[in-house]
Amino acid sequence: MTIKPLRKAVFPVAGLGTRFLPATKAMPKEMLTVVDKPLIQYAVEEALEAGIEQIIFVTGRGKGALEDHFDISYELEDTMRARGKSLKSIETIRMKPGSPVYVRQQEPLGLGHAVWCAREIVGDEPFAVLLPDELMVGGFMKQMAEAYARTGGNVIGALEVPDSETDKYGIISPGDRFDDRTLEVTALVEKPKLGTAPSNLMIPGRYILQPEVMRILEGQEKGAGGEIQLTDAMAQLIGRQPFHAFTFDGDRYDCGDKAGYIQANLALALAREDIGPAVRSFAEELLR
Repeated sequence: MTIKPLRKAVFPVAGLGTRFLPATKAMPKEMLTVVDKPLIQYAVEEALEAGIEQIIFVTGRGKGALEDHFDISYELEDTMRARGKSLKSIETIRMKPGSPVYVRQQEPLGLGHAVWCAREIVGDEPFAVLLPDELMVGGFMKQMAEAYARTGGNVIGALEVPDSETDKYGIISPGDRFDDRTLEVTALVEKPKLGTAPSNLMIPGRYILQPEVMRILEGQEKGAGGEIQLTDAMAQLIGRQPFHAFTFDGDRYDCGDKAGYIQANLALALAREDIGPAVRSFAEELLR
């Protein structure tokens, strides 16, 4: 079996961010910062660490700040140089010419539709999908890419959740184990009713998919929530191509949720050498 290299990653970033209003009224939700870095930058850095060469953003109206973030900032850089300030904090943000690539999702028709909007850029290559709302600490996509190099086919992230939360996510029906961290996927269920889930393994917003999923999405009908679901399209690849789940052993923060977003800020701040001690001291005082 020939395994094509993984070179491209799709970032669906067209969402309106209504759960974070009014903060996201004029600012993309992906530009919300965890400590001093936007959510989208964490996701892009995770992809680059995995060896991804081309970044593809599926955007919508009002996402200009996101595009500017990864561009050259002439005035800022010139001013910082003139004042003798280090550019270290921003020098890794700028992408090489031709990346990122930006395509528009004109209508909010779901994750599957957003991924399909990138079909012309993906072409006939395997590609990763990363949801920036899900902040992963521990190099998840790099680990998944290494698993993909062993298994080929499709590899999706897997994370254990309490049985009481399985109705909130796409859930994996597991089969045989490939190795300690990788197992076969026999079926996928989008947001099953409580008590009907085939496991407690959810899909935490990380995917490596073969391009054939685009042809399925082409004619995909609306599913749960009246949206075109990526989970439904992936389910049709099971049995046709190798399909595995890779379990994550790092930390995951659901930054699409306000509590998860605050938790991410606190956890990452505490881990920092420069501000961690001050934040810890304040938190301890606050909790007395």
